[in-house]
Amino acid sequence: MQEERARDIATSTAATVVTQEEARRASRVTALAAPAAQVDAARASRVTALVAPATQVDAARAVTVGTATETVPGIALSRAAVPVAGGLEHPRFAGSPQLADVASGATVLGTGSKGDGLRSVQGALMDMGFALYGGADGRYGPDTARALRNFQVHAGLRSSGLLDAATLKALEVLAPAPGSRGQSRALPSPFYAGQPVRVVIALREHRTFLFDPTGQLVDIFPNAVGTAATPTHPGLKVVRAKLDQVATEDAGARLWNDRHVFGSRLLDLSWADGQRSGEELHGTSAPALLGGDVSHGCIRHANEDILVLHDALAVGDRIAVVETLQDPHLGVPVTVG
Repeated sequence: MQEERARDIATSTAATVVTQEEARRASRVTALAAPAAQVDAARASRVTALVAPATQVDAARAVTVGTATETVPGIALSRAAVPVAGGLEHPRFAGSPQLADVASGATVLGTGSKGDGLRSVQGALMDMGFALYGGADGRYGPDTARALRNFQVHAGLRSSGLLDAATLKALEVLAPAPGSRGQSRALPSPFYAGQPVRVVIALREHRTFLFDPTGQLVDIFPNAVGTAATPTHPGLKVVRAKLDQVATEDAGARLWNDRHVFGSRLLDLSWADGQRSGEELHGTSAPALLGGDVSHGCIRHANEDILVLHDALAVGDRIAVVETLQDPHLGVPVTVG
C-alpha cells in the first residue's frame, strides 16, 4: 500500500534536504516561527482577509427571532444570530432569489441545479476549506455534493449532500465575509489533551486547520484521508521528518515508480510517544480526490497547500488527528473576535 510503504522514507532520508526554493521562502518560515508580535505584524493583512471579525460578520446577518439556541459544532448560538427562514442577511447570499427559495423551504438544490446562488454557496465552501475541485461554477455536481456533505458533518446536520434550508442557515452563521477565508465560529482549539498543537486534522469533514505558534488560525485546507479498510488513525502525532521536493520525488520513484505520487512535499509522522505511525502528510497527484476517503492512511493535500504546511511546521511539532471537532481531547472551540 502506498502510504504503508512510505513509512520507511524517513529512515532512508538522513536529514531534511533544503532546496534553493525553500531558501527563497525562508522569510515566510521565519515569520511563522517568530514571537507573537512579529508573527502578527508579518501576517496582519493575510489574517485580516482569512478570518473576518465576528462582529463584522454578525452585523451583516444578525436578526432577532427569539431566545432559543441553535447548536453548531460545540457552540450554542443564540437565534439572534441566526437568520430568519426565507430572509437571507449574509452578504454572500442576500439578494439571490434562488437562495431565498431554499431558505424558505420552497426548494432544495441538488442534481440538475444551477445558478448564481449556488455559485455563491460553492465559493463560501471553498473559502472555508472544503474541497471543490471543479471550482465555483454554479452547477451542482458530485464535487458540490461532496463539499456539502463535508460541511454538513461539520455543522452537525444530516449528511445528504443537498442544499436545503437547514444547510443554508448553518452557512449563514459560519461562512466568512465576502473576500475572507476561514470562519469566525466553531474553530477547533489549538490544544489536544492540554498540549498545544500546530495542526488539527478533522477526518470526517476532510479539513486541515493550521495554527501559528501563538495559536492563531493561519488557514484551512481540504484533505483526503484513509478508506474504511485502511483508515487514518486519530490521536496525537508529531512531525518526525520533512522531505523537500527532490527527496519526495525520489521516494515516489523508488517506492512506486512514480515521481509525483506524493506530490511536492512529505512530512513523516510518529505517535507522540515516538512510535512509528506509518502515516504522513503529503501532496497528491490526484487533486480531484480531495475531500474523500481514498488513501491508505496518509493525509493528502493539494500541492500548493502542502508547501505551506511544510514551510510552517518543524520537526517535533504536534498534530492532532480527530474524527470530528467534537473530540473530547480538543479544548473549547474558538470564536474569533
